[in-house]
Amino acid sequence: MHLSHRTYVIIALLALTIAAGWYGLSRKGSQEVSLTFPDGAFHYEIVTTPAAQERGLGGRKEIPDNYGMLFVFSSKDRYGFWMKDMLTSIDIVWLNDDGTIMNIDANVDPSTYPTPYYPPEPVKYVLETRAGHAMAHEWKAGTKLTLPGPYATE
Repeated sequence: MHLSHRTYVIIALLALTIAAGWYGLSRKGSQEVSLTFPDGAFHYEIVTTPAAQERGLGGRKEIPDNYGMLFVFSSKDRYGFWMKDMLTSIDIVWLNDDGTIMNIDANVDPSTYPTPYYPPEPVKYVLETRAGHAMAHEWKAGTKLTLPGPYATE
């Protein structure tokens, strides 16, 4: 069977379309936003789907300064976080509904896998940041963070 040049082009375009679709699916459930504070900007990657939440920051060789992944769950629960596929240490910041920090598990190392970390009580929001970020910005239990967009409360 002989395929024409045009057929090869159509097959190649179809393959690229499928690949682009797969890439788009892998990024679904993730949105990036930035907020500016007196000490600079903070960039949030917001994850809302189970697939994006399971992947989290796994596989990333480094996490930029002033960057965090905000996990937004549909309801409050004691969600467990572990260091599966993590390549760098992180701070896990447990937040209540208005963005107030309930607790921080600081400098959690990938070697702790498969040990899970849990919030002190059910939460809807969890923020992962670069290890040491919380301490560098003097975050502690009781500090109120400004959540982005529809998650922000006064």
